[in-house]
This record gives sequence, structure tokens and C-alpha cells, in this order.
Amino acid sequence: MSEVSQVDIDALETKEWLQALESVVREEGVERAQFLLEQVLEQARLEGVDMPTGVTTNYINTIPPQDEPAYPGDVNLERRIRSVIRWNAIMIVLRASKKDLELGGHMASFQSSAAFYETCFNHFFRAPNDKDGGDLVFYQGHISPGIYARAFVEGRLTAEQLDNFRQEVGGKGLSSYPHPKLMPEFWQFPTVSMGLGPIAAIYQARFLKYLNGRGLKDTSQQRVYAFLGDGEMDEPESRGAISFAAREGLGNLCFLVNCNLQRLDGPVMGNGKIIQELEGLFRGAGWNVIKVVWGSGWDKLLAKDTTGKLLELMNETVDGDYQTYKSKDGAYVRKHFFGRYPETAALVADMTDEEIFALKRGGHEPSKLYAAFKAAQECSDKPTVILAKTVKGYGMGEAAEGKNIAHQVKKMDMTHVKQIRKRLKLEDFISEDQVDELPYITLEEGTPEHSYLHERRKALHGYTPVRLPRFSDELTLPELSAFEPLLEEQKRDISTTMGFVRALNILLKDKHIGKQIVPIIADEARTFGMEGLFRQIGIYNPRGQGYTPEDRSVVSYYKEDVSGQVLQEGINELGAMSSWVAAATSYSTNDLPMIPFYIYYSMFGFQRVGDMAWLAGDQQARGFLLGATAGRTTLNGEGLQHEDGHSHVLAGTVPNCISYDPTYAYELAVIIQDGIRRMYGPAQENVYYYITVMNENYHHGAMPEGVEEGIRRGMYKLESLTGDKAQVQLLGSGTILNEVRKAAQILSEEYSIGSNVYSVTSFNELARDGQDCERFNMLHPEAEEKVPYITTVLNSAPAIAATDYMKSYAEQVRAFVPADSYKVLGTDGFGRSDSRENLRRHFEVNAGYIVVAALNELAKKGTLKKSVVAEAIKKFDIDSDKINPLYA
Repeated sequence: MSEVSQVDIDALETKEWLQALESVVREEGVERAQFLLEQVLEQARLEGVDMPTGVTTNYINTIPPQDEPAYPGDVNLERRIRSVIRWNAIMIVLRASKKDLELGGHMASFQSSAAFYETCFNHFFRAPNDKDGGDLVFYQGHISPGIYARAFVEGRLTAEQLDNFRQEVGGKGLSSYPHPKLMPEFWQFPTVSMGLGPIAAIYQARFLKYLNGRGLKDTSQQRVYAFLGDGEMDEPESRGAISFAAREGLGNLCFLVNCNLQRLDGPVMGNGKIIQELEGLFRGAGWNVIKVVWGSGWDKLLAKDTTGKLLELMNETVDGDYQTYKSKDGAYVRKHFFGRYPETAALVADMTDEEIFALKRGGHEPSKLYAAFKAAQECSDKPTVILAKTVKGYGMGEAAEGKNIAHQVKKMDMTHVKQIRKRLKLEDFISEDQVDELPYITLEEGTPEHSYLHERRKALHGYTPVRLPRFSDELTLPELSAFEPLLEEQKRDISTTMGFVRALNILLKDKHIGKQIVPIIADEARTFGMEGLFRQIGIYNPRGQGYTPEDRSVVSYYKEDVSGQVLQEGINELGAMSSWVAAATSYSTNDLPMIPFYIYYSMFGFQRVGDMAWLAGDQQARGFLLGATAGRTTLNGEGLQHEDGHSHVLAGTVPNCISYDPTYAYELAVIIQDGIRRMYGPAQENVYYYITVMNENYHHGAMPEGVEEGIRRGMYKLESLTGDKAQVQLLGSGTILNEVRKAAQILSEEYSIGSNVYSVTSFNELARDGQDCERFNMLHPEAEEKVPYITTVLNSAPAIAATDYMKSYAEQVRAFVPADSYKVLGTDGFGRSDSRENLRRHFEVNAGYIVVAALNELAKKGTLKKSVVAEAIKKFDIDSDKINPLYA
């Protein structure tokens, strides 16, 4: 029903339409009524009638009382267990707050959602078992104390751990939110920052379908649950992929949105109704929508409502008012809600104020929630969203219930604590004189509550959340020799992107791990020369290919298949990254290690989806990210938004991201083979790789003997050029290494200056190694000093480094360079469109600038006259007065 009604100019005609619909439902059933309405709507569209963008239903429960299944659990025992867990969740935060460490913590979110989780823990959440990885649950981030409280009652966590909530430095604490990095055997998914959980859950559910479609694992019984806040649904990431979920037919996915009507600061939608907005949004996107608005007490009132006024009142009341009602009392609700109409006032005339206030919202009633989750479970062809109405801070009384301050409440006076004890009916567990101690409640073995709790989890295969930190079966991994074609001199000029495609093809054909390779592309396969994969291994589509592709006659035609291996994500970097994370953590969720390679325009990676890259580190992802067309000057013609000169700087901020900027195919092969060994070999390191590749074609020689270790560690000497006047050291990476080599030739042939040329595959790895050595030396003053790797490779001659990235990328190793001078050239500033030659001159990283930089360093030492530098500036046509490219 629309919340904005129009003036009815012909009430009789309206009544006839409604009576006709009522007759069809009564005589022929709802299916026939639905068919007729669909036909009417289609005809209306053809006639040009302006149709609503989203269809909403009345502000009542989707599942009527008569259609609710019988509740399978012991309601009384579950209530007592739930009350104990709710109490313990509050105690965790209060006890931490007493330490005056300003730790923070949230109580109100879990209190509003306790019934969701307990209904699922008792009846739905399947733990991992011998057959599959169990259900995958994305817990709402701010409710972590409630999950810890249950794990404590189950005997999985200790009181000492609870007392160290948000105090993790000593190794005994519990993380503030779900963090697999910090609790690697407990949490599976990070869900803060908000908005990342919803999109990650969608692509996780799709990845389960992908594994099943390819026959790699039977995931047909697994479900993905995502618990979200109504305020969180403001995030674009929360809403952005919901049509994709419906298109993919993700019947294994269930969202539950906790509609407690409040954000951090106030109402989510004070002048409207968030449940109605979300219903229209999800229903329009093709989801199965289940509203759980009212508890069973309201069912009786609705049944008595023969005038329809209560339904009208429910529909017209806005969320701002609903929030106010729950922050007051029964008398206020009687006057300001039911008192709006004589008919509704009469409905509650025989009820006390206490009985009115005790009317529950649907999200607090397990029987209503069970019916919703059961219906979601039975909907196999589309994803389900449950919109459950609750009260923020439910049960916390005057301290927080229904108040704007609820989210921030971290402390509470003892009067309010005693009120909560009474409200939760915990007198059997805690005496009043114990309340001041803020005790945790345990369930004694042999009690009905203890037995019931463990029996329910046993029926669902065990306890959850639980995370598998290592996969079980050992993999047979390729040796470096498998990449022999890339270690040899390439017969024609190629790009490192093409080198990667060749390496990928080698892996896809590997008889041991080929099937576990997951190529992921965000609509740029043809750009990167990867369209051959379409025919070779196919693109995954759960419905196969119901059309004849336009390019069916060519070898690399666009082939979609339910068993396809490529994940083609369209123009959707965040979705592609979510797919990559799902694949990169399959070792943990499915005990099935997959090896994903997500290749994308480098500018649209860390910059575009940086928060998801950080999430990947938290979730302990293992896999490869390929930043293609990387660097500020390698991409002709595209302009500012396409040119990346900073992704390696951003990659360096993620502690477990290993990043490389290789120049040659053999370097790329060494890095990929070593990455597979580290992530999927016996050590199973929790790292992931970021590798930049370019679209510029140039000569790739054979791998020099013995450079493998240098490639892995970050640098090696590529060549030496002679010169009897002076010596310099030249460092380069990526395509700019070719400019460095040109400069070395010029210095040798035209200035008699010799040089050692170094290929630096990773300034980030060199910097981390140097910092680690310095830290060790500071903390072990009497031990033998560690020497940074870069220090052992370089000598004291002036050093010049040039890359296609910001100067800060190469600057970070300055402290470890033993040279008496170190000059860095880089591409600071906004990118722009032009030829590579012009761009490198503009950003001052071409061979001429490298030569001038080397001459200048020698002149500063007195080895050369300054006039030599001035002459070189003229020779290379350098405009000394042009604007600094940083500001250009």
C-alpha cells in the first residue's frame, strides 16, 4: 500500500475493483489473483500508465499467523538461555568500561537482535562437518559481545577472555568486531567497515554456486546469512549488488536487516518507513521479501480490527514516531498511537498500560523469526531478505531503550543494571546483592538449560562461529621449471601483461592445480589479451548460454557455461574484488584451496576498492591481484583517471600484501611460482600478492643465472657498464627500468661513467626488510647486527632510482642505501593523456632525466664540473623552468 494516498474521485469504482480482487482470491486462490494482477500491470505499462518503481505491501507481517509453522523448540528454555546471553553481553562491556581504559564497546545493537541469533543458533546455523563447510554467517559487526557471550556459555571462551574484550595486545583478548586476523579460529568474515558485509555475502553465496557448478565441491546444502543494520543499508555497497544476487538465482542467500529504526545519531528515516523503502527496493530487484513487523500480541488486535483503522494507523505512522513510542511508556502509546482514532482506542480499551507497552515488535519474537527463516530456507530460486522490526537497546529500559543515545551507551549505573536483571527474569541465576559485582552467568552441567543448549548445537553438527585456519590436503605445486617458456628469451617483443597471460595458461594446464585456478576479470579480458580463455575454459553462468553469441564463428567466441571457470564480473570492480576474496578464502570456508587471479586496470584496484583490500588482509586471503596497465606513463591516451602512479604505495599499507613491480617475463614467473609456494605450500602463509603488469611491448631477455633469490627479495644486479671517470648505481622497476638501461648506455658511451644497473622488483619488500632489521638491532643491542638486504647489494657509489610511481615508493629505502648520495625520480602529480615518450619527459623519469640526475650527484661530490650537468640539460632539451609535474 502506498504511504501517499491520492484523492479517490470514484469510490464506487474503486470498491468494485477491490471486491473483484477479493472474489478471485476467495474463489480461485492467490496464484490466480497474482496472475491477473501481473497481466493488468503489463497492460498498464503498454498503455503508458506511470507505474510505481517499487511495490510495497501493508505494514504488517508477510507471513500471516495461520501460515506460521509450529515452533520446534522449547520457548521457555530458549528464553532463559537468551536472557543469560543478553546479560553476559552487557557485562562484557560494563566490566571493560570499569577499567577506565576508554575501550568503548556496544551493548544496544545485540540487545535488539538477540532473538535473531538465538533462533538461528538453535535451529538454523549449521556448523562445518565432514560433508561441507556448513553455513557461512556474516555477523553484524557491533553485536560481537553477544556472540562472545554465547561462546562463553557454551564453554568455548573463558571469563578471562571476556574480561579482555578489546584488550588484545597481551594475546588473551577478544577483538572489538569480527576480525579473522585477530581471532583466526573463530571469526570467518570481517563485517566492519559497514557495507562490506552485504556485498561480500552476495559474492560468497555466488562462489558456493560456482564451486558446485564446476563439480569441485557439493555446496548445495550450504547457506549464507548476512545480518545487517537498517542504517548500514545507506551504504552504496549494501544495495549495489542486490539485482546481481537475484539474477544469479542465489536461493542460498539470506539477508536479515535489523530494523531498529536508528543510526548512530538518530532515526534512519524519521519521516518515512525504512522497512517499506527496503521492501520496495529488494522486491523490485527480484528478491523474496519477508517482513517481520509485529509480534503475536498484535495478531489479536489486527483480528479484532474490523474497521481497518489499525492497519491504516500502522501504514501512516512514520518511524520517528515509532521510535518515540518505545522510548516512553504504555500510557504514552495509548494516547499518541492508539488514541489517534476512536476505533483504535477502542481496540485496547480493555488492556492495561503495561500490557500495551509489552506488545512486541516482530524481531523480538522467536516464533515469527523461525517462520521467516524457514520460509527463506524453502525459497530455492531467489535470495531472501527478512526485514525484522526491533527496538534499539531492547530490554535496557531507561538506560537506552529506543533512545538516540543507545548506540553509544557503554556504561550504566547500578539501578539500571538491577532493572535489566529483573526485566530478563534472572533472579534464579543472580541474587540482588551479587549485581554490584557485574557477574557472568554460567549454565551448570546437568541443568535443563545446559543440556538444551548443547543438544541443539549437536543437532546442527557443532559450534559456530568457527574458522579453519589451514586447509587439510597437501597440494602438488609447480616448480619454477614449469614456467620454462617465460624464463627463456622471448622471440618477439611482448608486454608483461602478455607474460602473465602465458603464465596463467601454464597454470590452467597444470594437471594438479589447473582446476583450482580462478581467473577473475571486470570486463577487460579483451583489453588484456585474455579473450582466448572464453573458448578454452568458458565463463561461469548458472543458467548456461541461452543465446547464440554474435562471435560464435570465431575461435575465441564468448562462451558461457554452468561449469565455466572464468568469473566475468562486468564493470564492477567492487563485485570482482568480492569474488576474489571469496575464492582467496575458500581454503578456510570450504577446506578447498582455490588460487584466484583477478586482473584489472591498476588504477581501479587499491584506489577504487581500498577498503575491500584491507578486508582481504583481515580475512587472511591468499591469491593474486594483477594491476594491469600499471604506472603513470605506460598507458597511452586514457588520461588522468586511468593512470596509476601510487598503487604500490597503497599496497604497502596492507601488512600482509606482498607487492612487486616486475619488468620481465622471467621475473613475473619467479614471483608467481614463489607466491603459490608460500600461500599454498606447507607453510600456508596468510599473505596475498599484488603484481603490476604493463601493456607496453619491449624485449624480454633470458633470466640471468642465479637471480631468483634477488627477484623474490626485491632487487638484483641486472648488468654492469664500464666507465673510467666515475661510477654510479642505477635502480629501476617496471617499464622505467628500460629508461634506466638507456641512461646507463648514455653514461657509459658519452660520459665514460660506469654503472651497475639493478632491477628492483619491490621497493616495498626492501623497505620492510630494512625496517625489520633496524627494529631487531634496536631491541638487541648486544646481538650481532642484522644488515638490510639492499645494504648488502649496493655499494657507496651515488645511487639514482627511477620508477613509474610516486617518489615516496622508492624513497622508503633511503635509510638503508649505503651510497653517499641517493636520488629518487618518480611520477608525482596527476596523470594525463599523451604518448609514453611525452609523459616520461613530463614526469621527468625518462633516460635524459636519469642521466642528468646521475651527473648532478657526481657534480655535488666534485667528481664532475657543474657545467657538465648544465650542458646535459641542454642536450636532452630539458626545460629547467617548467612547472613541477606535481603541480601541473
